Amino acid sequence: MTRFAPFAAATALLIVTVLAAVLTGATAWIVIAALLALLVAVGLYDLAQRRHSILRNYPLIGHARFGLEALRPELQQYFIERNTDGRPYDRDTRTSIYERAKGIKDEQAFGTERDVTAPGYEWLLHSIAPLEPPDRLPTVRIGGPDCSQPYEMALLNVSAMSFGALSGAALRSLNAGAKAGGFAHDTGEGGLTKYHLEHGGDLIWELGSGYFGARTRDGGFDGGEFRDKAAHASVKCVSLKLSQGAKPGIGGQLPGSKVTKEIAEARDVPQGKSCDSPSAHTAFSTPRELIRFIARLRELSGGKPAGFKLCVGSRRELLAICKAMLEEGTAPDFIIVDGAEGGTGAAPMEYADHVGTPLTEGLMTVHNALVGAGLRDRVRIGASGKVATGSDIVKRLAQGADYTNAARAMMMAVGCIQSQECHLNTCPVGVATQDPKRARALDVPDKTERVRRYQAAAVKEAVRIMASMGVDDPAKLEPQHLMRRVNEHTTCSYAELYEWLEPGELASGDPRESWAADWHRASAEAFA
Repeated sequence: MTRFAPFAAATALLIVTVLAAVLTGATAWIVIAALLALLVAVGLYDLAQRRHSILRNYPLIGHARFGLEALRPELQQYFIERNTDGRPYDRDTRTSIYERAKGIKDEQAFGTERDVTAPGYEWLLHSIAPLEPPDRLPTVRIGGPDCSQPYEMALLNVSAMSFGALSGAALRSLNAGAKAGGFAHDTGEGGLTKYHLEHGGDLIWELGSGYFGARTRDGGFDGGEFRDKAAHASVKCVSLKLSQGAKPGIGGQLPGSKVTKEIAEARDVPQGKSCDSPSAHTAFSTPRELIRFIARLRELSGGKPAGFKLCVGSRRELLAICKAMLEEGTAPDFIIVDGAEGGTGAAPMEYADHVGTPLTEGLMTVHNALVGAGLRDRVRIGASGKVATGSDIVKRLAQGADYTNAARAMMMAVGCIQSQECHLNTCPVGVATQDPKRARALDVPDKTERVRRYQAAAVKEAVRIMASMGVDDPAKLEPQHLMRRVNEHTTCSYAELYEWLEPGELASGDPRESWAADWHRASAEAFA
């Protein structure tokens, strides 16, 4: 309990100095006692207040962080950058998330601080004839011809984060925020828990290879348990996790120290033992079996939208799934593309840095594959991987997505300060911990409102940007709307920079040369 040590020390010193003042009557001891009393009063206030989680968990000493931020923002920026991975959010993005969550206007003086002449710089094309933003924020209908309960998805939603990775208080805040703001909350693969259901927010129930929450004793898929839970009114879609951007090709990992009784019950696993998902699913082994399993999930859920999430790997494997859709005559209602830049509470460094396709390339690969197979009109695409601002949303829509999900940004809206202690169970603000004493510092009503405000502000800004581009419907965003500087002398739109397939081009049997080999070798009978 070293986090309370300064407060405990101040309290002990206060007792000693009060005794000394009473016994000696010396003025010096009285002054010291008064100062220590003031310090202890501040500590007591820190423990009682609900606005700042870090002060509730670190009374007295937590003020050092806010002091640095107030006196010299660059110092806090330095410490944040030292405590994030190799791909931290830039200062403007972090500031935007925090200020929007707090309801503070985030306009900036003096213009951009970015180097617009650097290769890789991207920008969106505005119109000389901009439009007025619509009064009602747009949504995207999820649900193909085989779906009987379609869902209206917001442009920005809460990405997959499990109970176990996050505390119950953090999940309650996210779900209550989703309820208040009218957007969806992905459960992550850790099971459908009371913390997801308490506030009635719309849920995307995610199943991973461990089938947590719908799991037989030997770790297989339990269709009956899944059917019963998927019938809950809050469950709007079901999502099958094939892979995760931060650690594609390996299963989720939860240390035994975080597997509490609640988590064990939610996941149908032993308490106190490390909970690892298998690398591969056992419910299917071929593309055809995958598509049949997705169809089964849709049927068991009563016709709710069913889809899958993946970080793109081999293009041939993706095309094999498309062939299975065509041959089976059915398709998932949505595909969530997770970029390799996505975050996680625990992943080997080699995987985070060197395995998996980045979101831009993965998103466009999935979009092109569905277009070429003639399936794009029945499958919606979600994009997940460091989506944080309105411009991020618009860029991903221009690259082929229909909607976006955010995890890290939503955590920051709840109060995450990126201390990178997610895997140690010592999160200083109660977001990524199963320690009830730390989690109690997170005030659910306050963080609920911050989540709602952040999502609303980000989507509103995305819609305003689209209006500035002369676009009145997200579906009208196209690759030519997004520009990139290639080098000092050359700029290209995404329409020029990347290859875009024509509708039905692959299914016609005569694909262009760059796709022909992968398409012809892809088979619905095998991923390899």
